[in-house]
Amino acid sequence: MEAGHAEQVLDIYQAGIDEGNATFETRAPKWEVFDAAKLDAHRFVALGAAGAVAGWVAASPVSDRCAYAGVVEHSVYVNPAVRGRGVARALLGALIASTESAGIWTIQSGIFPENAASLAAHTKAGFRVVGVRERIGRHQGSWRDVVLVERRSSVVN
Repeated sequence: MEAGHAEQVLDIYQAGIDEGNATFETRAPKWEVFDAAKLDAHRFVALGAAGAVAGWVAASPVSDRCAYAGVVEHSVYVNPAVRGRGVARALLGALIASTESAGIWTIQSGIFPENAASLAAHTKAGFRVVGVRERIGRHQGSWRDVVLVERRSSVVN
């Protein structure tokens, strides 16, 4: 993922936001804010027809405490026009490979329970449900639960 992908990445992010089951966020940030929050070595785009961004995945550190150096939180978003074609699975695969190469042992995320496609993609990629944070935040006037998922590396000890 590079600055040249910024507009398409943020458009896909906004599409997920607008659908209402991807994040508590209400607006995609400016590229500079988005870029600063993501780890350079652990963010990828999937390119489709004519080089258009079909989806993206990006990781952020969960903490600056050294005990959590091997733990990242991620997001994965796919352009609505190409969902159901394995884009999320490919992006998760790239993220898993990059994090394991860097010695990261845990990838985690929070997913709204209504986002069945995301939960299924994560399950296929080897993530497990850790638990559900009930009524963790208000979103569009309603309390929302978040399913916590994680993938522990089998190669990073």
